[in-house]
Amino acid sequence: MKRIFALVCLGLLAAACCQNQKETKPATLDPNLQGDLGNGTYINPVLGGDYADPTIMRDGEDYYMTHSCFNYLPGLVVFHSKDLVNWEPISYGLTTYLGSGYAPDICKYEDKYYIYFTVSGVSNFVVWADSPYGPWSKPIDLKVGNIDPCHVVGEDGSRWMFLSRGTRVRLTDDGLAIVPGTLETVYEGWQYPADWVTECFCLESPKLRYIDGYYYYINAEGGTAGPPTSHMATLARSKSINGPWENDPNNPLVHTWDAKEHWWSKGHASMIDTPEGEWWLIYHAYENGFYNLGRQTLLEPLEGTGDGWFRIPEGIQADQPIKKPIASTPGPDRRTRLGEFRIGLDWKFYRDFDTTRYTVNNNTLTLKAQGDRPGNSSPIMCVAGNHAYEISCEIEKSPGSRAGIVLYYDSTYYGGIGFDSENRFRYRRDAGSGRYKHTGGDHLWLKIRNDNQVVTGYYSYDGQTWEKEDWALEVSGFNHNTLHQFQSVLPALFVTGEGQATFKNLKYTVL
Repeated sequence: MKRIFALVCLGLLAAACCQNQKETKPATLDPNLQGDLGNGTYINPVLGGDYADPTIMRDGEDYYMTHSCFNYLPGLVVFHSKDLVNWEPISYGLTTYLGSGYAPDICKYEDKYYIYFTVSGVSNFVVWADSPYGPWSKPIDLKVGNIDPCHVVGEDGSRWMFLSRGTRVRLTDDGLAIVPGTLETVYEGWQYPADWVTECFCLESPKLRYIDGYYYYINAEGGTAGPPTSHMATLARSKSINGPWENDPNNPLVHTWDAKEHWWSKGHASMIDTPEGEWWLIYHAYENGFYNLGRQTLLEPLEGTGDGWFRIPEGIQADQPIKKPIASTPGPDRRTRLGEFRIGLDWKFYRDFDTTRYTVNNNTLTLKAQGDRPGNSSPIMCVAGNHAYEISCEIEKSPGSRAGIVLYYDSTYYGGIGFDSENRFRYRRDAGSGRYKHTGGDHLWLKIRNDNQVVTGYYSYDGQTWEKEDWALEVSGFNHNTLHQFQSVLPALFVTGEGQATFKNLKYTVL
């Protein structure tokens, strides 16, 4: 009851503040609240931070979900849940860098599990496993273009892969190759009004479900980024996998209507049911004012309209508490386990993944040096997902190396703190600027604070008494609309030069 009362008070306080000043987004609850609230409700996002292009499946009472991996490895991390709200990473499907990987589709066919996915500018691929816990196969090139594959089985048992631009291609019986010459356009999309402000028409991210005699065909339109009102999920249906496809007269199923909303560019949706037959919609969106967190995973209920279509019930708001789909006890916050250095589950490298480069023992990461600056060092990073947080670590390194902590967007855009045997360094963009003497030799504690996109650095000789650096960075511009690549700002550990560094006593604190 105390938690409920606190939540109500937070909402009333925010509403009062909104009356006294102009805001670019409406009042909401404490921004640190995510997922399960512990009182039978949850608040979006169910996965905070960069968890874009969610794809989900149910296997009995178990749910499995994965997301785009982009340039991070290991990629295609598979999450497990019993209630659609509390998620735990259990495996990963990709360890080989093929390019930026995105828009996957996870599914089960007979006794095997599959993840179909796109590699930007290359092709579409598939990995498979006998269990969602892995191990997953090496990626198989399907040698077909377009993007955003989705597996579906026709009424005659044939296997198909639907793709962007309203296309589909037939799969072989094992699902590991395409039938040549079968790529065809089967759907033209739903035409939204000409005065809507979007990024592009961009018919993509198909997701299909067979429900009570109909194939329901969700697509994304409007572009996945750009203006806040760009993205949307539209719905069509057919009694046959071969069409014709009838558009929902109430389209779109989900959309951001105004830039004042809490969630921008809502789209890339999938329908998922509970064992009791209730339907839910899982999708991604950018958060208003926090574009550089990436697209986050949201969940909302669906209801039938009486004429065979679906909609989000009136009164449901994506930025307010919602009753959980399935009663359960909240799981532990994954960020409390970051100090365990679970490689592939919580931590991932940028582009290069080499198992000989690191070891983890007793919550200590030992990482071999690579490159001469963080941008070419293939740093190891994690998803934070909060507006304000600190991440600190005790670091001991070889004399010929530099090591540190940065907030990393890509190999050019990052910022943070590092040190060698005599100096500390401020990193801003792809260079180490600022040089400050220290007396710690090859052993220092470093800390980065990201306070609503303002970044400051700290150092300590004992992990208790901290000294603040005299610089600060503002990183809200490190986002896809500015820099492309669909990535986000992630805390990252690096070591460059020669030798290695150990990272231990890592602590992540929400501010």
